[in-house]
Amino acid sequence: MHSFFARRCIVVLFFTLPTVAPLNAQDLAAIEPERVGMSSERLERLDDVLQRYVDDRRLPGAALLVARSGSVVYHKAFGFRDVESGAALRPDDLFRIASQTKALISVGIMMLQERGDLLISDPLHAYIPAFDSMTVAVQGDGDTYKVVDAERPITLRHLLTHTSGIGYGWGPAADRWDESGIQGWYFADRDEPIGATVERMADLPIDAQPGEAFVYGYSTDILGVVIERVSEQPLDEFLRAEILEPLRMNDTHFYVPAEDAERLTTVYSREDQTLSRAPDPGHMVGQGAYLSGPRKSFSGGAGLVSTPGDYARFLEMLRRGGELDGARILSPKTVELMTDDHLEQVPFNEGEGFGLGFSVLEDLGSRGVPGSVGEYGWGGAYHSSYWVDPQEELVVVYMTQVIPAEGLDDSAKVRTLVYQAIVE
Repeated sequence: MHSFFARRCIVVLFFTLPTVAPLNAQDLAAIEPERVGMSSERLERLDDVLQRYVDDRRLPGAALLVARSGSVVYHKAFGFRDVESGAALRPDDLFRIASQTKALISVGIMMLQERGDLLISDPLHAYIPAFDSMTVAVQGDGDTYKVVDAERPITLRHLLTHTSGIGYGWGPAADRWDESGIQGWYFADRDEPIGATVERMADLPIDAQPGEAFVYGYSTDILGVVIERVSEQPLDEFLRAEILEPLRMNDTHFYVPAEDAERLTTVYSREDQTLSRAPDPGHMVGQGAYLSGPRKSFSGGAGLVSTPGDYARFLEMLRRGGELDGARILSPKTVELMTDDHLEQVPFNEGEGFGLGFSVLEDLGSRGVPGSVGEYGWGGAYHSSYWVDPQEELVVVYMTQVIPAEGLDDSAKVRTLVYQAIVE
């Protein structure tokens, strides 16, 4: 047994029961699962499985929220917010949600389209002129590459679908991106506004011709800067006024308020079947930057912290066609557009397409795991994930803080156990 877990073995005995979420004013209402066609007994199988991951030292802790037909049927936390201190994880603790931030930024862009402030068919350079003349790095033999002109402008739709050709700086021209100091998704420790970082990206060769490949990277960070330019507001202020406050997502922030610092979950790393506390601060981990960083770089691609309850409210708004508790964020037709496949012939995951901010399930059998055609979702670098299943009126948010998360299959088991609990 590894020493830091050995020191806490007695503590584990006192936290074998999961922590159940209290009902707060902003939460979706909790009901008996049987009222919406789910089995309480079958949902309890999640307790045993998630607790086992903690007991076996494969996860430090995990929180899961399941809602059906607009009501919460399961909301529990297991394990520890911080293993070394023995602090039990609570369902309303704060998690770094990384790429789950992308969904909120995508919604923000679509809100601006609904107001007539932009069109997603617009070229990016209409809002950030530095992207007027782009170049593409084409891989050659070994580490060599050549640079050619982009054949078409990047559009906002390319950014929403990750077909802009812009990666995370690890492509053929990685040397140029490294020299510029722009590689990887982590921005919390940057001492400059996100707009300044994004403008420097425009001078670098991108990884593929716009519109020709799915390249996961800075596209949504760039969309965050578009929101700032169009709305004439910093990104944090736009999100707060237009999405977070209307949806009563009171625990979602780019940086953790000082009064909530103790609620931020510690990050752990799983490598070689060993779980250990991640470095502090640690490159692209950020034990401390979300608490005491410069608080200048609002990363639309990976910057938010949130809770399962807050994020479930956001997803429930989408599931209901853009409205929740009287707050209309989007029209149903916009949500329909966002959750349809936009990739056409661009290769992606088996059985799936990609919409305007989410993966979309196209073929249940081809993907080979439980779900429904039309389901959409995504996840984050700290091993968190979410999905919405409109056919089953289901919203699921699963949050942990493990990076890297080598050899873990907990997310797949959560999915299977959620669907096996549907009995009507």
